[in-house]
Amino acid sequence: MKTRKGFTLIELIVVIAIIGVLAAILVPSMLGYIRKSKINAANSTAAQVHKATNTALTELDEEGADLSAFDAGLEHEKNGTLTDALGSKIKKYMDDAEKCEFAVHITGGSCVAAAASQDGKYYGTYPAGIITSENWEQGSATAALALCESVVDSANW
Repeated sequence: MKTRKGFTLIELIVVIAIIGVLAAILVPSMLGYIRKSKINAANSTAAQVHKATNTALTELDEEGADLSAFDAGLEHEKNGTLTDALGSKIKKYMDDAEKCEFAVHITGGSCVAAAASQDGKYYGTYPAGIITSENWEQGSATAALALCESVVDSANW
């Protein structure tokens, strides 16, 4: 009696075809998960910027600084330097401030909205949930902040 050792060419082709079909189904859905996780990470960074900005504004207020000077907002480009009074305090409360690109909207001595990105591609906002994987477009922190401000203004915050 003759015994078989190994697989036939047809069996190998069938297995490879099944693996190919599974990969074609899974790869696009995995890319969606990656985008969602990067947007969530950017939203978390924006929340850190928001909290650091509000803490810095509180400290400046305690020091007697005129907070109305910051009402125009602050924009910070990636790898730039935060040299003004507010910027140096934000840097003090957020270690990664020099590594990320962010923009904040300050009204009445308080930060009401923030947008940030660690990688320059995925931007997040605070209040969170304004940028999602469904409405995400590659842009800038300023564009993300403009979207964030429109939602904040419509909610009358």
